[in-house]
Amino acid sequence: MSLSPAVELKAVAKRFGDGPPVLEDISLQARPGEMVSLLGPSGCGKSTLLRLIAGLTPASAGSLRVEGRPPGDPAASVAFVFQEATLLPWLSVRANVEVPLRLGGAAVADRAVTSSRLLELVGLGNRGDAYPRQLSGGQRMRVSLARALSLSPRLLLLDEPFGALDEMTRERLNEELLALQGAGGWTGFFVTHSVAEAVFLSHRILILSAHPGRLHAEVSVPLPHPRTAETRLEPDYLRLVAQVSRQLRAVSPTG
Repeated sequence: MSLSPAVELKAVAKRFGDGPPVLEDISLQARPGEMVSLLGPSGCGKSTLLRLIAGLTPASAGSLRVEGRPPGDPAASVAFVFQEATLLPWLSVRANVEVPLRLGGAAVADRAVTSSRLLELVGLGNRGDAYPRQLSGGQRMRVSLARALSLSPRLLLLDEPFGALDEMTRERLNEELLALQGAGGWTGFFVTHSVAEAVFLSHRILILSAHPGRLHAEVSVPLPHPRTAETRLEPDYLRLVAQVSRQLRAVSPTG
């Protein structure tokens, strides 16, 4: 018997006030444990779509379900990683990771165990007492990921979290993110402007057209796991990057 979708959208549309629609007629499903990337030109509604799934803004039409529940339902286990690390500068790295646990009423000892485990997972086990200003951009994003994972979400929404990082740091974090996803088994939606990043991370890629945002194409990524730096040199990877690039050019303003 097939598993119920982790996320399901049917004919979803979004407009803000009396403005033109940002998204229109979006229907999609994501399976539990699947990593889905969203690509499209600027202004096509990728970030808005994540916010709809998270329950941060309501849909104007259509239906959304996260684990069979309306978006924002407290029983749905969802975490969001934004473009900026959004760490609290007056708190240590460890305390930043523990913020969701503290707000959720977790005991001090449990918070300490969880934050230590997650900082080890993201390669910052020795930086728990540091402050955000003492970290590089890549390290701050690792802390943001650890914080998002502190409540063991079943759905992780990532809005261009690595966009401001240099290419080598970005590639390393892509590899680490896949390792975390493999270990945690959560479902992921990842917004990016990088075709290479989308192909590396994803089981499927959804390409949106703009004005309003509609689902233009869906590309399956059957590359084997684990994916490593060597994956980026494989002919199948390069072929998929070229295929997705062509699809993206078809919806770009200069395509």
